[in-house]
Amino acid sequence: MRPAAIDRPGRDAAALLSVRDLQVELRNWRGNVPAIRDVSFDIRPGEVLAIVGESGAGKSLTGSAIINLLVPPLELKGGEVWLDGARIDNLGARALEKVRGRHVGMVFQDPLTSLDPLFTVGDQLVETIRTHLPMSESQARERAVGLLGEVGIPSPAERMGFYPHQFSGGMRQRIVIALAVCAGPRLLIADEPTTALDVSVQAQIIALLRRMCREREMSVLLITHDMGVVAQLADRVAVMYAGRIVETGPVAEVIGRPRHPYAAALMDSIPSVASRRGRLKQIAGAMPRLNAIPPGCAFNPRCTLAQDRCRTERPPLERRGDREVACWFADLTQGREVALG
Repeated sequence: MRPAAIDRPGRDAAALLSVRDLQVELRNWRGNVPAIRDVSFDIRPGEVLAIVGESGAGKSLTGSAIINLLVPPLELKGGEVWLDGARIDNLGARALEKVRGRHVGMVFQDPLTSLDPLFTVGDQLVETIRTHLPMSESQARERAVGLLGEVGIPSPAERMGFYPHQFSGGMRQRIVIALAVCAGPRLLIADEPTTALDVSVQAQIIALLRRMCREREMSVLLITHDMGVVAQLADRVAVMYAGRIVETGPVAEVIGRPRHPYAAALMDSIPSVASRRGRLKQIAGAMPRLNAIPPGCAFNPRCTLAQDRCRTERPPLERRGDREVACWFADLTQGREVALG
């Protein structure tokens, strides 16, 4: 039985998912190296929150840490994860297995990592359904056929007997989405769900996710580097840099008028059909290694607004109007307008 909801300081009692001060460390021969630090956010029922940032920012690691899919040398070292009022970060392995799939679904970037090549997609769907729901074989098979039809697989009853390699990349991703939602989870974690697909298929998968979120009233944690996907699918966005969240807020505000210098630089590097600029802008330098994150604000070596305070004091993530920003001089940042199309 699910524990009763408990109000925690700083936690949104209305949130479906509440993450507070998440800490992940990487163990190596030199000791423990922080990989995720002080990550906090909430997702309300039916809301889509996107996490964006450069490769290595900690986006995928955050998604995996929420349901403790970390493998050594990575380790969850601190923080709290609350799902529907119940804390899940401190659950044992057996209890957490019941949360995955039933209450939280996962969609990964490469669908082949989620599908067993030795079993038909029908068998995999039926097994997953029966693992989490009290259904007979025939009931689970009927539900599986319906799910394949719902995600757009043609002739779903016939395709139940197909193996993963008999589907295209886009069709395999649809099957992975069907697997992720087959037990009726309230939260879906989608990690780069469109990256490996061509543009036309990406649009179809985005439309599918948007429709299923609306019809099933699911909350979604969307992990991506594609701002076009964010603009089409997300309600709010969190920008990550070097293992920390530096800005969160409504999509239109963060993309169109970013307040953190890194968020502004990231948005300013997006190509725009409305602009006649010559060369694309880029962010000077590179994201620091985990064992070489500078003191103060981690972005300070690449920031054009950095001052002495930025090099010595780490700014906290603070509420500024309709968003949260971790920058001492956020008021000086002027991000360009970005058309969301």
